[in-house]
Amino acid sequence: MHGSEFERQIAAIASLHEPARRGLYLYVSSRRREVGRDEAARALRISRALAAFHLDKLVQQGLLETSYRRLTGRRGPGAGRPAKLYRRSTRQVDFTLPRRRYELAGRLLAQALTAAGSPAAGRALRRAASAVGHGLGAATRRARGGQGRDRVLSGALAVLDACGYEPARVNGDIRLRNCPFEALANQCRPLVCGMNLALLEGVLKGAAARRVRAELDPQPGACCVVLRTTASR
Repeated sequence: MHGSEFERQIAAIASLHEPARRGLYLYVSSRRREVGRDEAARALRISRALAAFHLDKLVQQGLLETSYRRLTGRRGPGAGRPAKLYRRSTRQVDFTLPRRRYELAGRLLAQALTAAGSPAAGRALRRAASAVGHGLGAATRRARGGQGRDRVLSGALAVLDACGYEPARVNGDIRLRNCPFEALANQCRPLVCGMNLALLEGVLKGAAARRVRAELDPQPGACCVVLRTTASR
């Protein structure tokens, strides 16, 4: 691909305007594993050829990555060619007009706090994160009304989804499949993960989700925090 990085980001976002292509991207992203062309075509109820066309366009834009693997245990002659599989890429696309560089500012602030090595600064950051989270949780509680356990939890999860955490229920826990602060966490993990935990604890408290607790439980390719529910204890 040619052009500046800014132009490539515009092209990547513009490619998702096509409904089938957007649907395929969202489906592959939601699976959190490699997806074959046949599966993707069935999920969107389109032909395999059309699915392959759009999936490969997403690869060209850097939004998906590919690998090749046989989907059956057969080996040797007659086993067939390995299937082409797709997964969400690690590429991050940020687009603002006029251009803004909030992530750069975040990195500078995180690095400054880490370099200062002040316990008081870390505590202040966690307090601020907790207060912001509490405000987000309280707002959704007021908007949704009611105090039923399911409604309270769904409100908290809606906040987390809007913030980019991609929450999903897994064996009684609520796993957060995406870290919205990944770039910062990779540079200043203890500081950012502590902030992240405080933010999520604030959301749960503000939403009155008393039967859910946030715990640090780092997992590859996901958020460092997991939500434990009463059912998973």
